[in-house]
Amino acid sequence: MLRPEISSASPSAPAVSPSSGETRSPQGPRYNFRLQETPQRRPSGQVASASTPPGTSGAAGDRSSSSSLPCPAPGSRPAQGSYFGNKRAYAENTVASNFTFGASSSSARDTNYPQTLKTPLSTGNPQRSSYKSWTPQMGYSASSSSVISAHCPSVIVAVVEGRGLARGEIGMASIDLKNPQIILSQFADNTTYAKVITKLKILSPLEIIMSNTACAVGNSTKLFTLITENFKNVNFTTIQRKYFNETKGLEYIEQLCIAEFSTVLMEVQSKYYCLAAVAALLKYVEFIQNSVYAPKSLKICFQGSEQTAMIDSSSAQNLELLINNQDCRNNHTLFGVLNYTKTPGGSRRLRSNILEPLIDVETINMRLDCVQELLQDEELFFGLQSVISRFLDTEQLLSVLVQIPKQDTVNAAESKITNLIYLKHTLELVDPLKIAMKNCNTPLLRAYYGSLEDKRFGIILEKIKTVINDDARYMKGCLNMRTQKCYAVRSNINEFLDIARRTYTEIVDDIAGMISQLGEKYSLPLRTSFSSARGFFIQMTTDCLALPNDQLPSEFIKISKVKNSYSFTSADLIKMNERCQESLREIYHMTYMIVCKLLSEIYEHIHCLYKLSDTVSMLDMLLSFAHACTLSDYVRPEFTDTLAIKQGWHPILEKISAEKPIANNTYITEGSNFLIITGPNMSGKSTYLKQIALCQIMAQIGSYVPAEYSSFRIAKQIFTRLSTDDDIETNSSTFMKEMKEIAYILHNANDKSLILIDELGRGTNTEEGIGICYAVCEYLLSLKAFTLFATHFLELCHIDALYLNVENMHFEVQHVKNTSRNKEAILYTYKLSKGLTEEKNYGLKAAEVSSLPPSIVLDAKEITTQITRQILQNQRSTPEMERQRAVYHLATRLVQTARNSQLDPDSLRIYLSNLKKKYKEDFPKTEQVPGKTEE
Repeated sequence: MLRPEISSASPSAPAVSPSSGETRSPQGPRYNFRLQETPQRRPSGQVASASTPPGTSGAAGDRSSSSSLPCPAPGSRPAQGSYFGNKRAYAENTVASNFTFGASSSSARDTNYPQTLKTPLSTGNPQRSSYKSWTPQMGYSASSSSVISAHCPSVIVAVVEGRGLARGEIGMASIDLKNPQIILSQFADNTTYAKVITKLKILSPLEIIMSNTACAVGNSTKLFTLITENFKNVNFTTIQRKYFNETKGLEYIEQLCIAEFSTVLMEVQSKYYCLAAVAALLKYVEFIQNSVYAPKSLKICFQGSEQTAMIDSSSAQNLELLINNQDCRNNHTLFGVLNYTKTPGGSRRLRSNILEPLIDVETINMRLDCVQELLQDEELFFGLQSVISRFLDTEQLLSVLVQIPKQDTVNAAESKITNLIYLKHTLELVDPLKIAMKNCNTPLLRAYYGSLEDKRFGIILEKIKTVINDDARYMKGCLNMRTQKCYAVRSNINEFLDIARRTYTEIVDDIAGMISQLGEKYSLPLRTSFSSARGFFIQMTTDCLALPNDQLPSEFIKISKVKNSYSFTSADLIKMNERCQESLREIYHMTYMIVCKLLSEIYEHIHCLYKLSDTVSMLDMLLSFAHACTLSDYVRPEFTDTLAIKQGWHPILEKISAEKPIANNTYITEGSNFLIITGPNMSGKSTYLKQIALCQIMAQIGSYVPAEYSSFRIAKQIFTRLSTDDDIETNSSTFMKEMKEIAYILHNANDKSLILIDELGRGTNTEEGIGICYAVCEYLLSLKAFTLFATHFLELCHIDALYLNVENMHFEVQHVKNTSRNKEAILYTYKLSKGLTEEKNYGLKAAEVSSLPPSIVLDAKEITTQITRQILQNQRSTPEMERQRAVYHLATRLVQTARNSQLDPDSLRIYLSNLKKKYKEDFPKTEQVPGKTEE
């Protein structure tokens, strides 16, 4: 007869013996059998339960259109000098004082905050009837100081932060009341919120608007606290979160933005948080000004973070930075190429860095130094990787810990206990992380090592260990974590808790014994299983023939079958589960009171965890860069005023292909900053353009790049015009979408931009397409931006006769005789070469290979020959222009050498001698140009 088997990993928390009350070994209570767990699938989008470890699962961050949380309890004293009653006295009568949040045993330590003032409007004051227009119901207004800046600022800023997993994603909108211009920005920030503070300091605002949920009594966000600390002379106002609505924000921009700057719509369509901020900002300004803006009257522009490059959402999609355009589920993206992170924080940091690459060369080189050291020191690499992989989502853990629940529910208690165990687990990894980093040499790694020397880590851990068992730790599996939570607090701290735990142990033992007896009674191989939804239940794997009448005994209920596995329970087991739950609630309640008291003691030290989460996520990302380098022959980039890549290849294509992609050279300087790329269809033009952008982004985030040698100029903006799809949502044809995208580039490009344009103007007729391309090229040529322009309009290549900074490049093809069809076939080499493509009418050749009738192909060839002869007869270079070009190229090479050369004197002398020799050789060639032009 088979004995029932409880299948689960043994719990490691200490258990209390039912008989003696003494602490037993860390192996747990007497049900020291193996217990099998049945994972419970959570419905899509459902937030993780309280016991879910940070970073393992959970819903994405909310969008800003979510309904507002209830305002703090009524009864707060209205602001006597509130601007709602008298706008003129707004800045004069705001007051500030400190008040202490009410704290119970479960709350954090007392904290000083600016006084929150309730407005008459929020209490339905009848005096507000003098305002005829509808006004939004406001929450609380807070002013951190009555002092107004001497220079009389007039800028109002709305700031909103994502919640949940989107925490750290910041949306900002600002308006100057003296100037009808709105500036939008959205960016990812870390837990220090340095970018937010910097941006606000640049704006020097009169007033800052935030959501009422950001400064709820007893639960204010870190962002609100930091802003109030850094801007003590600025007025703060909170409004209900429902007015931070991205849909309304987009409508405002469409209605109010002047036509000349309407391309901002393309950039902010998916920037939900800055759209939410502008909605709240404009609604608020309309209220305090008691007026509305006229349609199409505001200048609205989007500005990315000053310390990062700007990549618009269209370019991010075209370049497949985060999402593959063919299949959103696969990882054939730049993020997929570089993402070998071990923690959710590291993954988030990598994602935000790809979308916002750095522009500070010093910071980039510090990251590259770290990657280089990790590649050279295997012990450091594997040691760090081993420790980092054990960290949970530190940022999410921190955000949960600092929240004080409004009601002491069982779920709240369970969550606090769980997160305290996670905190202990995290702090215990600080010392192993320090040991792994003790021999690092680069400044950035040494700085992070220094941040781990903070004594507060040890103080918090010691306080935790006085209450929490040494063996209590994070474990996978809901039953394992339940056991850890039950026995987390040390014995003899609370006598009633010890008794409750003994009761729980006895109930679990009784369940195991009961199932064992049922197995013996019916001669069935029963085993005890557990799931968070069902509690303890019975499982059995058997053949149907072993069951009498192919049925289970009538005592078993709620039977489910999957293949040859049965799951069921009994009435007695259900009752025992209820007793078990009651016992657990008692344990959790008493443990919760102890944990809350402990947390109130460590809150004053908990801010060191912000540094820890920043350190862990950055180290994780740098390890990911180093890991990616070990899988391919990447090279460390340099930063000069030249874009030079020797034998570079496409990083995503390398991941997809079985063989290494064809490598190509790239050379762009200020003197030759405009490359026109031609070649037949499918020769590799679009792939090459994407390759350049991806390498640029990789270099600017601190990663090595796929090449033999690489040098980059910092690009503050990266623009692409690659897609050829229409857009049904905006009622835009292929051509109209092209025009919108190119208009956005022309409005925003500057001398430090990298611009990639693929086959512009092909959505209209040839004459208009060439005309548009020519005009766009001439505009871009007036900038010092690095531009790569791929086209099928060969007529465009002759623009180099007018502009010396234009270089023509082409992709080579070979012609192979197809013996089976007695025709020539094109063999693509995917190699980039200098000059115009020698392929003429390659579209006709492609048509000839297809099933078009021969007569149509012949007619098309004759007509094409006549048109080409007419177009090209006046576009040939003169000898004088060739001389000017030779002088110009020599001058740009000399300037470049003076700026960037690292050659020793002898090598430099040889290089300059070769330049002089080449310059002299070019002049006889120019003498022969007239003869060539006459042919």
